[in-house]
Amino acid sequence: MDYGYARVSTREQNAGRQIAALTAFGIASDAVYTDRQSGKDFDRAQYRRLINRLRPSDTVVVKSIDRLGRNYDEILEQWRVITKEKRAAIVVLDMPLLDTRQNRDLTGTLIADIVLQLLSYVAETERALIRQRQAEGIAAARANGVKFGRKPREKPGNYAQVKAEWERGALSARKAAAELGVSHSTFLAWVRT
Repeated sequence: MDYGYARVSTREQNAGRQIAALTAFGIASDAVYTDRQSGKDFDRAQYRRLINRLRPSDTVVVKSIDRLGRNYDEILEQWRVITKEKRAAIVVLDMPLLDTRQNRDLTGTLIADIVLQLLSYVAETERALIRQRQAEGIAAARANGVKFGRKPREKPGNYAQVKAEWERGALSARKAAAELGVSHSTFLAWVRT
């Protein structure tokens, strides 16, 4: 049986291009497993279902190696699980050298393993560079005065009066928060600033 695996990092992204490539390769649409989460690890529901379903002589097809994952060691481990433990084949559409259906001899296996290690290293390095660029971008934005997160909630018109009652001890913090229509933690955050 041939299975396809597609992955996008967020729910907003569309896996359509990957799925189209998998079905064009000949994978039945009901045999394509799709996850919508980061490739940092392999703790993904659909990926786990696929691995549990694999039997010897099955084939897993992915569009590119980074769709499988981005963690170098874990990609190598999953490759080993699929090809050695499950005795299934892997096809990476964007890299014909990573097709373990053919050339299962020592030379073919060696070439596939070398290419896999190189591509897995590139995928993890790319992920590290993305994190670094993201951190640099956030730092630069903060240096330019950009604020991240939600805008602070505006204090109601009666805030000063309720705060004064709380400071006098006439109201507990919880009652003051309830009177203002905010959570206890929001009220306490307001009085600390």
